[in-house]
This record gives sequence, C-alpha cells and structure tokens, in this order.
Amino acid sequence: MKKILFIVLLAIVALSTFAQNIDPRKKIDVTGSAEAEVTPDIIYFALSLKEYFKDNAMKNKVEIEVLEQQLQAAVINAGIPKENFMINNISSYNYAWEKKKDPGFLARKQYRIKLTDLTKLNQIMSALDQRSVEYTTIESFDYSKIESLKKDLKIKALQAAREKATYLAEGIGEKLGVALDIQEVNNEYYPQPMYRANVMMKAEGMSAQDSAIPEIDFKKIKLNYQMRAVFELK
Repeated sequence: MKKILFIVLLAIVALSTFAQNIDPRKKIDVTGSAEAEVTPDIIYFALSLKEYFKDNAMKNKVEIEVLEQQLQAAVINAGIPKENFMINNISSYNYAWEKKKDPGFLARKQYRIKLTDLTKLNQIMSALDQRSVEYTTIESFDYSKIESLKKDLKIKALQAAREKATYLAEGIGEKLGVALDIQEVNNEYYPQPMYRANVMMKAEGMSAQDSAIPEIDFKKIKLNYQMRAVFELK
C-alpha cells in the first residue's frame, strides 16, 4: 500500500512539474533568408613545369632548375608577393638517381600561385617558354571580404524573419512581441563558380603570347543564409 501511495505521489509531482514547464505564451516560428552574389577576387592557380629537350637527339635538355628560375623571375616581375608563390608538389625528383637510370628522364615540379589580379597571370605565362608548361589549372577561389558579407547576410536574414513574422501575425489580428529564440541555420557551403581554362601548351603555328593567355570565364559566388526566429504574439 505504501509503495502504491509513493508511486501516486511521484506521478502527481511529475505532472505538476510538467505543467509548470509548459509555456502558455502564444508564439510564431519563422525562417528568413538573404542571398548575394560576388565575383571571386582571389584565385589559386596551379602550374606544372617539366624539363624538355631542345632537339630530337635527347641531348640538349633544359633542366628543371633553369625552368624554376624563369618562373620565379616572371612571378617577381609581375609583382606577386613571395609568400603567394610556393611549391605544390615534386614528381620523381630524386633527380640524380633517375638521371643515371634513364637519360631520357624529365623532372617535373608543381607550383601554386595566389592571384588577386588575373591580368598578372597573362604576364607570368607570357614570360615562360611554353614547352616547359606541362599543365595549368585553377585549384580554388575565395573572396577577400567573405566574412563581412556573411555577417551582413545573417543580419538581413534575421530582419527578413522578423518582417515575415510581423505580417503573418497581423494577418490573424495579432501583434509581434519580443524574440524568444534565434537560431542560425548551418549553411556555410557555397558552390564553386564555373570556369573555363586552357591547358597552356604551345601548339604549331601559335605564338608564345597567344598560347599563354588562358580562357577564364568565372561566374559569381552565390551565398545564401537562413536564420530561424521565434517571436511572442501579443
């Protein structure tokens, strides 16, 4: 009997606590969004240099050290800061051993260049012997004011949520009260803009300048942010 009475009392206490935790206030739960498009102003460009022979006899080789010096000079002349030019990878660069094993071995090195002005790319590529350029590609992109833009979009999304809540409340004869809860929807991802880029290899009848100019056509970065907000209804 005592055990049953204890269970009943425990159930009463639990129900009482649950009732106290129920929020009697009328609320409205909405989501607002804001978006913007910006053009990338930071491009990470990758380039691979490869040794080559000046003739078909495979005796007059242009060494990778010479090619690297040409690239370094081109980067410096283009006004690219030293920290924006780096080695990305080295392919089979145990040069002495490879050379003894195979006289026809051609060393390769990959580089990464951070660009904030795409016209500098044409200047760099025009200064290189295109026979040494194995391939080029755009690795990634960025926007220098991305954090400031994210902040502005989140504020605009929250304002849009309040505006939505206001006219929905007015539609049922209510007035909007204070915000009870605000949540940021996790949507940090933004898609990579499409681009078109040539592999900058010198073809027959093509000048070094023509082969050095990449076809780059960037679309804008599209950012979209959402904010969820709960408001009291009065």
